[in-house]
Amino acid sequence: MRVLIVKLSSLGDVIQTMPVIEDMKACLPGVTIDWVVEEAFADLVSQAQGLTRVIACAERRWRKSPFKRETRQEWAQFWQTLRETPYDAVIDFQGLIKSARIARGASLTPHGFTATYANKSDLCAYEWPVKWLLQKSVPMEKTIHAVARYRTLAARALGYESTGVLQRAPIYPLVAAAHEDRAGVMFAHGTTRLDNEWPFESWVQLGRRLIEQGETVLLPQANASEADLVQRLAQVLGEHAHVLPRMKLSDVLSRMANCRSVISVDSGLGHLAVALNLPVVQLFSQPRIERAGPVGATHQCAVGGDHVPSVDEAWSAYLACSAADGPR
Repeated sequence: MRVLIVKLSSLGDVIQTMPVIEDMKACLPGVTIDWVVEEAFADLVSQAQGLTRVIACAERRWRKSPFKRETRQEWAQFWQTLRETPYDAVIDFQGLIKSARIARGASLTPHGFTATYANKSDLCAYEWPVKWLLQKSVPMEKTIHAVARYRTLAARALGYESTGVLQRAPIYPLVAAAHEDRAGVMFAHGTTRLDNEWPFESWVQLGRRLIEQGETVLLPQANASEADLVQRLAQVLGEHAHVLPRMKLSDVLSRMANCRSVISVDSGLGHLAVALNLPVVQLFSQPRIERAGPVGATHQCAVGGDHVPSVDEAWSAYLACSAADGPR
């Protein structure tokens, strides 16, 4: 059986979809899996074990200049690549018109089918026309965690829900070499949403507490805005705060795997820390904890949600997650 995953973005949602790879491998012997994803995340998705092919799509970039010759040529090449291989199942995990369009454009075997969600779930992006664009529409619970939503869609579309695989904890197929002497606490501060941000002064206070305990604070950056923030943080925190260079996501994966722990806003890097099974505290400044926060691990937790979490809340959560870290 050959399956195509269509999950374009965003980074956190892409990472939270990855457990479906392990579920499919466990329940569908001999399955081969390809994935269509936004070009910015293709580098990371390529690190997921169990995939045969990753097809990069530059939809975000192409829509900025849809009539340019280069854009039309790249779209044509994308469609050609997408249609090279016929699939037994094409599953749109995004539930948007743009992703359904791509799923609809893939080649199918004689008995192949396309599938997506039949309805919206709370706090999840969904555009209702997709249920009419694809062949199978899978009913979904109104309130459900994001990871469970992706895993349930795959299980119901492919017919293995009754195997009990959904009762086990999600397994992420991301592996990175880690040293025994992991060191440093990474502040995954970056987010594309203003309502996800944590106050600058709170990062400063938390950083000072960590440094007083002998820790090093690691400050990643992905763009000019984040570069400005980490430089200001490093200036205030001093020599025990290290600004990391801009890196591609596969390098971030390796660097993060060697951290002692991660403190993150609701962001892609926070979900990456969860996928790497690190001690992680996620700071939610708006009510998405039940949909997106870490579940099932005592060394991973989320704080806030109905309020912007305080430094004391973040610190207490960090101490608890650190204490719970051990043989896993």
